[in-house]
Amino acid sequence: MAAAAGPHAGAAAEARFISSAKGKGLFATRNIRKGETVFVERPVVSSQFLWNALYNYRACDHCLRALETAEENAQRLLGRSSLVLPHPEQCSIRKDLHQQCPRCQVTYCSAECRQAALEQYHQVLCLGPSRDDPTHPLNKLQEAWRNMHYPPETSSIMLMARMVATIKQAKDKEWWIKVFSQFCNKTANEEEEIVHKLLGDKFKLELLRLLFTEALYDEYLSRWFTPEGFRSLFALVGTNGQGIGTSSLSQWVHACDALDLPMLQREELDAFIDQLYKDIEKESGEFLNCEGSGLYVLQSCCNHSCIPNAETSFPENNFLLHLTALEDIEAGEEICISYLDCCQRERSRHSRNKILRENYLFTCSCPKCLAQADDADVTSDEEEEGEGETDDAELEDEMTDV
Repeated sequence: MAAAAGPHAGAAAEARFISSAKGKGLFATRNIRKGETVFVERPVVSSQFLWNALYNYRACDHCLRALETAEENAQRLLGRSSLVLPHPEQCSIRKDLHQQCPRCQVTYCSAECRQAALEQYHQVLCLGPSRDDPTHPLNKLQEAWRNMHYPPETSSIMLMARMVATIKQAKDKEWWIKVFSQFCNKTANEEEEIVHKLLGDKFKLELLRLLFTEALYDEYLSRWFTPEGFRSLFALVGTNGQGIGTSSLSQWVHACDALDLPMLQREELDAFIDQLYKDIEKESGEFLNCEGSGLYVLQSCCNHSCIPNAETSFPENNFLLHLTALEDIEAGEEICISYLDCCQRERSRHSRNKILRENYLFTCSCPKCLAQADDADVTSDEEEEGEGETDDAELEDEMTDV
């Protein structure tokens, strides 16, 4: 069972308890060089975002690997079926390996992913012939979620559903409950009187709880279905969920960048790719990737800093998270990532902390924020204009970096 999640062997970091207020942190167990992969981690559980899947961003139902070829991906994002990509041999998608669940037809990138999903949670969640039945309890739950949480998405009710299904299927249920109990599930920071923004609408939360109960209730997990327990589960996903982004087009671009080409061919290819992305941005905006979220035991221990010394990414085009050092890190030093994207980190201390309080229930005290402690708690007019519309989009863009 332990193979279901966790970092690969030889991780250069470990989680340590800091304080009751701050919880755990991640610390280097040896000197780490800039650019080095600190660890690669598999999620305990993950799920594609519901709107993302509805809009035909095709991803493996288990590991979120993009299923379209790079050319199909570009054609869809561009709205141009006649597009032909050069160097098609650089596309890593193997359609001959794709498999479907024989009962509900959800698609996987491989037999291994289909089997892994079946063994962990899919037996409980398989809709069989009811996949398109709007009256099925699971479909009602998903539709209610989509009607409450429009793009840009930062979480999914199905992440919680897979947590429940994992325990329902497990032989050793207590082992899985201990795994999930490692994640912070505070609904509020009582000390600073902060409540997670996902818990703001009590009516919607209660409706979701009732639908969640109808679809998934289990006596062994009865506490998770109470109002208080459901709020805690919601907060766990909201504060610990790490965005995942995958893209076959991005993989193709990286492979093309590595090609050893004559100078003229290199210039032509680079110009083609630059124009392609400009055209896609006009057609599809910021929504380029297959997106979802997952729970990662080690990554969730990484505290935030507005000047991070590490970052997460998904270079393998699936849910495997790579934590990479942005600078040299000494043994014993805390490893911090940023919960904000590059643009957000350039905003005022007041604006940065507004986002962090709403999404992660804390006020930042990193060196940058301490140095700006005497700055006025005022948001500039320019920030205010874009804040309401772009905070979630920018947050999600940082979460799903590929």
